[in-house]
Amino acid sequence: MQKDSIEKLYRLIAGSSRIVFFGGAGVSTESGIPDFRSKDGLYNQEYDFPPEMILSHTFFLNRPEDFFRFYRNKILSPLKKAAPNPAHRFLAYLEKQGKLKAVVTQNIDGLHQAAGSQTVYELHGSVLRNACTRCRKKYPVEKMMEEPIPVCTCSGIVKPDVVLYEEPLDADVTEGAVRAIAGADLLLIGGTSLAVYPAAGLIRYYRGRDLVLLNRDPTPADDSATLLIRDPIGTVFGELMAMFKKEARNGTVLP
Repeated sequence: MQKDSIEKLYRLIAGSSRIVFFGGAGVSTESGIPDFRSKDGLYNQEYDFPPEMILSHTFFLNRPEDFFRFYRNKILSPLKKAAPNPAHRFLAYLEKQGKLKAVVTQNIDGLHQAAGSQTVYELHGSVLRNACTRCRKKYPVEKMMEEPIPVCTCSGIVKPDVVLYEEPLDADVTEGAVRAIAGADLLLIGGTSLAVYPAAGLIRYYRGRDLVLLNRDPTPADDSATLLIRDPIGTVFGELMAMFKKEARNGTVLP
């Protein structure tokens, strides 16, 4: 890890008061949750149907048992042992300090909230929320693990509150995310290839001065970045957390 990049990021964060973080699957891989597009991600594994098809609205309607088998094995099961990592904890710390105003995430795992973040815009929903497609009765995530096809007391199918392919983003969530990004003075983008639309398109609303990209691989926004960091985001944010806490104890800020 390059010390000068960490110190530059420290100074950018220290000098900002309206930070927004925009993140994707790479934020949670260090918590043991697989991503989608990497070499070992879900989209590069062999299934009876392509994962993009399985995670579509049409597939959910026509082959619910196959949908839920995949959903339980590949989406829910990794969450059983997952816990927030240093990336989640550092963002929650920044929010508590009044510097970070929002997390905008493409993840559906709820780990930002588990770490203590309060203002989180979940663009693709959350596995922790589930509701009957008929009567809208709500169910905990445990319900989704119990039956081949989770069924409500009214006989309707219980669907996770996640945005499937062919489904639109929630309008209120999107509006809140756009408002947060547009009002930011520093935008941190981490753990995302910026290849999933319309979510990735929201960063075009940013009008602030500095853009920081923390991602292992190149993204379409690299040329616009003030700072590019390729190291694991949990490692980077863990070191930043230590730096901020040390300076807070000393009552100083890096020059």
